[in-house]
Amino acid sequence: MQEDRSNKYKRIILAGNPNVGKSVLFGLLTGKYVTVSNYPGTTVEISHGNITLEGRKYIVIDSPGVNSFIPMSEDERVTRDLFLAERPDSTVLVSDSKNLRRGLMLFVQLADMGLPAVLVLNMEDEANARGIEIDSRRLEEILSVRVVGTVAPQRKGIGRLREVMLEPSVPRIRTDYGEVIEKYAAEIAGMLPAAAISERSIALMILASDDSIKNWLIANLEPEVIKRIEDLRDEAQVRMKAPISQVISGRRFAIAESITAEVQKKTGLEGGHIAQWIGKWSMHPVGGIGFLVAVLFCFYEFVGKFGAGTLVNFFEQVIFGTYLSPGIGKIVRAVVPWVLVQDFFVGQYGLFTMALTYAVAIILPITATFFIAFGFLEDSGYLPRIAVVSNRAFAKIGLNGKAVLPMVLGLGCGTMATMTTRILETKRERLIATFLIALAIPCSAQLGVILGMLGPYSLKVPLWWIGTVLMVLLLGGAIAARVIPGDRPDFFLELPPIRIPRLGNILMKTVSRIEWYLREAVPLFILGTFVLFLLDKLKVLGWLEAAASPVIVRFLGLPAETTSAFILGFLRRDYGAAGLFELAKKGIMNEDQIIVSIITLTLFVPCLASFFMIIKERGSKTALTMFLLITVFALLVGGGVNFLLRLFHQML
Repeated sequence: MQEDRSNKYKRIILAGNPNVGKSVLFGLLTGKYVTVSNYPGTTVEISHGNITLEGRKYIVIDSPGVNSFIPMSEDERVTRDLFLAERPDSTVLVSDSKNLRRGLMLFVQLADMGLPAVLVLNMEDEANARGIEIDSRRLEEILSVRVVGTVAPQRKGIGRLREVMLEPSVPRIRTDYGEVIEKYAAEIAGMLPAAAISERSIALMILASDDSIKNWLIANLEPEVIKRIEDLRDEAQVRMKAPISQVISGRRFAIAESITAEVQKKTGLEGGHIAQWIGKWSMHPVGGIGFLVAVLFCFYEFVGKFGAGTLVNFFEQVIFGTYLSPGIGKIVRAVVPWVLVQDFFVGQYGLFTMALTYAVAIILPITATFFIAFGFLEDSGYLPRIAVVSNRAFAKIGLNGKAVLPMVLGLGCGTMATMTTRILETKRERLIATFLIALAIPCSAQLGVILGMLGPYSLKVPLWWIGTVLMVLLLGGAIAARVIPGDRPDFFLELPPIRIPRLGNILMKTVSRIEWYLREAVPLFILGTFVLFLLDKLKVLGWLEAAASPVIVRFLGLPAETTSAFILGFLRRDYGAAGLFELAKKGIMNEDQIIVSIITLTLFVPCLASFFMIIKERGSKTALTMFLLITVFALLVGGGVNFLLRLFHQML
């Protein structure tokens, strides 16, 4: 039977600037995050949900937050491409009521595209607290579209929004970009095929030197036509004194400013003085650092100590260790007569004893606590302030302040930290951050064991360890920033006001993200454990241990027994650190060997789960290159430290 495509593929796209509450509205409209997937060819997440309106089901798409539909980042390109791929039945543009001008900048572009839209003025309560009033009726008259005021956390206006979502209309705004731009835009538009958005808007993107539109042109036009269009673009720029992109942006800003001035007024009554005070001092050059240290300490205590310590111990030792593992082991051995199959399920590298124990008992508690903490930072409005305060430091290693959170998360779990590099704007930044996390950020499990090893020894040991790892982090970042091609993007963030997060919103987002984790990450643990199972049964693991022993003993100056600890460190970082811990307790290693071993293990290859996550995020070729570089780098640094320690002893 033929599918009713007109019913199945009706689409509603939620669009808007970053930090305007768009994803919260999406959750309220759809009930939950039904599907979260990467947009083809990118690592940008797109959420899809279902909604029933007037007896018909629609697909609602939560697009990435943008500042312009002329892309300056991968997020903006993905959102623009959503409109370019297929015309939506309705576009719900979500705007921050406190910053109407910024939302109208996007709305002017929707008008150029000729897309039917509805305007949502979210965060009305925060606008009122600042003494901002918007005449919604007059705004509807000017734009010729439906305007709905909402306060998403309180569900205010959601019912009205559901009523008008299917009453979109094309905005009545037409922006005049000047004689030259309009002339060439019309000429280029006449050469373009029919598209989901207006040909004029595509022509304006071309004139603004939007390189990301080139793939669409190649897919729809002959090479000679593309060459003629590019010649017209260059000819138009020659006739303009300023860059065309600036002229287009300036005209749109002027329209947005004019409309805002007509419909918005300030009463002078402001509230939320404590929140404003916190927001101000969290950005202070000195006070901001104090806030940052306090927040990161609380973040690490909650995720790294409570999540990776208390909860992991409870799940691993009590639930799995006391109840599940022994019970399932008995059942498998009683039901399955073949030893090989038994080992596959409950052996040293078994599907249950390693894969599910690792994924559920160890990583899941860390994941849940991180998502709760991250949701708190998101909804409080403090997240962009952390990025601003730390921007200068991260600029020295080729990143910007947004990289602080993946780095901090790396102290909890490198696997999750690799996934959260998606918050960085460019492929270059994500690559550098992933490399540094894999190279020089010890996870909480490994870190806890290493800190335990340092206790009996002099201050010399932790100073050598911390100093070397920090030096490697800075040096590795500086080298990566020079070697990896690409421009560093401009660092600018819209700073939302500080607000009290609502527990319901945080829990809703946390549950949806945990569902995504279980779908995306758990299969990686199962696959990795299966590979280890095969290597063990084929005796390859034993061969690797024998082959690595000469490097460990001769170059690093460590006992031969430490070889197995480094191999286990690839399987699970805390296994490797625990192996070194046992050797240290037995007195097999002296103080210098402790220094060399913990430095080398900290810088050694990421654990198997992190390695598979790097493959998923960055690709197998990049992951293998990182694996080889980090292995060589860790051994060279360890060998160099061994040489320096011996040299110091000879000098003394």
